[in-house]
Amino acid sequence: MRVDWAPLTAELSIWRAEQRPLPIWWRDDDAIEPTPALERLTEMAEALHLHVHLAVIPKHAQATLPLFCADHEMVVPLVHGWQHISHAPEGQKKAEFGHPRDTALNDAERALARMNALFGKGYLPVFVPPWNRIDAALLPQLAPLGYTAVSTYLPRKSKWAAPGLAQINTHIDPIFWRGGRGLVPPEELIAHIVNLLQDRRQGITDAAEPAGFLTHHLVHDQAIWDFTQRCLATLLDGGATPANLAAA
Repeated sequence: MRVDWAPLTAELSIWRAEQRPLPIWWRDDDAIEPTPALERLTEMAEALHLHVHLAVIPKHAQATLPLFCADHEMVVPLVHGWQHISHAPEGQKKAEFGHPRDTALNDAERALARMNALFGKGYLPVFVPPWNRIDAALLPQLAPLGYTAVSTYLPRKSKWAAPGLAQINTHIDPIFWRGGRGLVPPEELIAHIVNLLQDRRQGITDAAEPAGFLTHHLVHDQAIWDFTQRCLATLLDGGATPANLAAA
């Protein structure tokens, strides 16, 4: 597949010329155990020298996963809801935490306890709600449980989702979820990334928020793997730097 990266490299050259910092980060969702796909993801992270932040489903995570993560310092676990099932009312978009329910806070607390038991201090208490949807009323209750940040999708409106709870979103998803789960047409993806960067330069969105690349290693085909590697490498070669999520 031939991909024209010129629009992105041209935009990145403007960022370099204007000496604009471009922090980026990488989130990958739905991990529960080591698999060949996770090994490939990890090898890519190591080759890029870019941490991959692995959103782990706490209820279903296997004991082998913490051992794998402990052996690979470029893999940083996050908290991916509780059990990744939808509680959305009939006719609504899928969401585990996107709608009010009595057990939501308890599930978020159980998720944190399970991650503590599995990973000890070897993970970040960042709450990643499945399907990137979360009830706004739940947000102020997460920091008291021990969460430090929440991560969904699209540019954040504010650095803080609630007192003590940072918002650190993702913005680029290469998977065509409504079109067979293959790769979004590359020219559309690149145009989307360029628009994201232009909005940041123009002050339309928060330029301080790390630009987040979102993947799902378990469903990647070869085209998605290839685009992910090349896109992240292009960003890094163009002046982007790995973000420190703890300081984002």
